Amino acid sequence: MKVAVIGGTRGLGYWIASYLKEKKQTVTITGRDSLAGETASELIGVSYTPNNQTAASEADIVILSVPIESTPQTIKDLGPFMKKGSLLMDVTSIKEEPALLMQKYAPEGVEVLPAHPMFGPRIRSLEGQVVVLTPIEKGKWYSRVVNFLESEKVRVLSTTPEVHDRMMSVVQGLTHFAYISIAATLKRLEVDLKESRKFSSPIYSLMLDMIARIVAQNPYLCYSIQTKNSHIKETHQAFLETFQELKAMIENENQEEFVNAMSSAAKHLDDIEASLGRSDKAISALNTEIRLLNDSIGQEVGLRHIYSGKIHVGILEDLSPDFLYLKTNKKILKLKIANVETLKPGELFNWKISNLPLKTYDISVIFPKSSDASLIAKSVGNLKGVVDAEVKDIYQGDQVPSNSQSITIRYQVLDPETLIEVETFLRGFGGIIR
Repeated sequence: MKVAVIGGTRGLGYWIASYLKEKKQTVTITGRDSLAGETASELIGVSYTPNNQTAASEADIVILSVPIESTPQTIKDLGPFMKKGSLLMDVTSIKEEPALLMQKYAPEGVEVLPAHPMFGPRIRSLEGQVVVLTPIEKGKWYSRVVNFLESEKVRVLSTTPEVHDRMMSVVQGLTHFAYISIAATLKRLEVDLKESRKFSSPIYSLMLDMIARIVAQNPYLCYSIQTKNSHIKETHQAFLETFQELKAMIENENQEEFVNAMSSAAKHLDDIEASLGRSDKAISALNTEIRLLNDSIGQEVGLRHIYSGKIHVGILEDLSPDFLYLKTNKKILKLKIANVETLKPGELFNWKISNLPLKTYDISVIFPKSSDASLIAKSVGNLKGVVDAEVKDIYQGDQVPSNSQSITIRYQVLDPETLIEVETFLRGFGGIIR
């Protein structure tokens, strides 16, 4: 299937193109910057063209991933060039205007499906993510898209463009506005954030991380979301009025009204216990990771960079509040703790199998003639540190008692010291090593 990602040279469009390429789709990306387009196409392994109309005319699916303010004109420009039976989608954060324009400018026989992936290009998997679909009409492509997303373990939500935009005025408009306001206030107060974390509970640090995640996003995109969603003005006004009312309660030392307002707000939240549970899990996960690293000092660990995916293996030398120090090949790597995750033992072992040289050994052992050679080899293969094991030879004859057999097992290990464990196991199994 041919997919054209309009604006696929960076950001979410680049991520979508990369993901669909991994899913064996034929992908073409477009972008105004030819140098960026050629570079992106080589990195992903897809085609690039600077001509949006050409890409759209040849595609079965066209996905618009351009800035919000550019989306209306892009729809008008591309709609007439799409072929009958194809699908036109957009992935912008605003849905009412794009939905109407796609319906208007898409030719007869072209299905339109406004969509909003509720994630950014930093994610590593679609599993557990939310994608909102706002179809005006549900055609054959709608079912195919839903089936694909659900097969990738995505939570699919189908609603109308108006309901979407009203909800986004809170989910994005209100929260982003509040977070950016807090970040800007901290700057105005010239707060030393690293110092402030020393005085804080885990909740404060987690909140700072969430604020940082928002303000680190594309500021032009954030501005467009705040200005292009027609429902956000109402949401902003409600926020400012509420802020002023609470501020007045504090200034006037009106404890009763403040307590009532806070209690009423708490009751409005859907499930306080569930919220406490989720936040407790988040804090516990952070603390568990630090405890695991502390317990691993002086031991071999595998660390995966959460953005690049690169894996570092070595001896964990030390930890500081923000960094860890890993000894690899007589070098000390300084890695930011927030940017790495610890590999599980099985993951580390599999990495070693794929990246380190294996050592192969043969061992001959005398067992009773009734012994099952394949079972013994399988048991050796299940030993910790053994990569693989197989029966190489079974011998009965000179130098072997008549009621016995000599079984030769070939096995592979990463560490030669594993030989001792293999020999100990075979002796414990009743074997006599030749």
